[in-house]
Amino acid sequence: MKNQRGCPDMNEVRVRIAPSPSGFLHVGIARTAIYNWLFARHHKGVFILRIEDTDPSRSSPEMVEAIIESLKWLGLDRDEGPYYQSQRKELHQKYAQKLLETKKAYFCFCTPQELEEKRKKAKASKADWKYDRTCLKLSDAEKEKKIRKGEPRAIRLLVPSGKTEFDDLVYKHLEKENEDIDDLIIVRSDGRPTYNFACVVDDVEMRISHIIRGNDHISNTFKQILIYKAFELTPPKFAHIPLILGKDKAKVSKRHGAISVMEYKEQGFLREAFLNFLALLGWSPKDNREILSTEKMIELFSLEGVNPANPIFDPEKLEWMNGEYIRASDNEKLCDLVIPFLIKENLITDKTAKQKRERLLKFVSLFKERCKTLKDFAEKGKYFFAFDYRYEPKAVSEHFNSAEDVQRLNTFVQRLDQLERFEKEKIEQALRNLTDEMKIKPAPLIHTVRLAATGTSSGPPLFDILELLGREEVVKRIKKAVEFIKTKFN
Repeated sequence: MKNQRGCPDMNEVRVRIAPSPSGFLHVGIARTAIYNWLFARHHKGVFILRIEDTDPSRSSPEMVEAIIESLKWLGLDRDEGPYYQSQRKELHQKYAQKLLETKKAYFCFCTPQELEEKRKKAKASKADWKYDRTCLKLSDAEKEKKIRKGEPRAIRLLVPSGKTEFDDLVYKHLEKENEDIDDLIIVRSDGRPTYNFACVVDDVEMRISHIIRGNDHISNTFKQILIYKAFELTPPKFAHIPLILGKDKAKVSKRHGAISVMEYKEQGFLREAFLNFLALLGWSPKDNREILSTEKMIELFSLEGVNPANPIFDPEKLEWMNGEYIRASDNEKLCDLVIPFLIKENLITDKTAKQKRERLLKFVSLFKERCKTLKDFAEKGKYFFAFDYRYEPKAVSEHFNSAEDVQRLNTFVQRLDQLERFEKEKIEQALRNLTDEMKIKPAPLIHTVRLAATGTSSGPPLFDILELLGREEVVKRIKKAVEFIKTKFN
């Protein structure tokens, strides 16, 4: 095959992500975009965004914006695009005309109803249906007559005999007999190009060197290579990556996690963690490392490291990885990410976020060890901002169960009032001194005070929490708990 003008320069890496704007960017397409982007950045190549919107009934400007926003959040900066297939109709028709002129394609006047009837007959006889080339057999005079009558006509590729083969960068050598490939329609009767044809034309014009996409496209690749051959052009290199599966080994769906990428942002996942997690769904740097910076992934990424086996989407592992990133995050940066979640839960306002920045930084530092998502800060630390919390029922039965608890809490409040400085070391010492005097172990009083001050039985170190809440707030909360306990004995 000739490497004519418009074909890829194999010395320059040019890759693309080409989503259809018929829905949000989900994890499968996002992972494909990540691999293309990492490959481009590793080879100092070009990453292109192309919107495949040739079907107006399934495309919308809102979805285009959602796709662009998702790629932006993931940090996948593009070098070219977005290009829109719908704006390239004349180019696609020009290429189709070339194939008609060289007899590599032909007009098909068969109506959808006629084709469906033939499919039904084949099915009834339990035979594989394949277009019977009715229109290829028409004489020139018959074709001219149909054209003059204005009969709708599609354009079909004339598939030659033989076989089509290619060496995939993930699945190695693949081949298929051409007799098993239909004379595919490349232009519909309304003038719109089909996916496979528009894809080839645009990849040629954009000088795409490598096509990295899901293995569900392998059947399309055979058809596309036939189109390249019809133009006597050298195809790009192909790398088909494994599909992401759910834990039940079914193709990943909404119930597994195939939701919009931006929903993961709204759930409190960090961009870097989500990028890291998706990159490792099918690719490995070969040294079993799991926490990788974006820079390190760019350095190490290779298609040779892609495993053809379908990876499993594990939400628990994603949460674990996100937690690792949260703990490693700078408190200033993390605080900026947490604040919107606190505001959304009406725990703080924009104004208080600015006024109490230092306090929020301490809160983030204290809670980051126990949070797997940004939402966890609002959920696990809600009591830090809200006084109207409810006590955990099980903890109440264990730690709010006697008049003795009332006495201990009241005495502890007195000791807190006597502290010159309300600091965690001083608070802890006051509690331990009190338990020594009462001849009890510190643990029971610690649990009772924690429940009184937070409404929960677990959380960050108690004395850090008390210091952060402040003396006035802690005393108020303990007194409230005392009244609550008293009601149990009245």
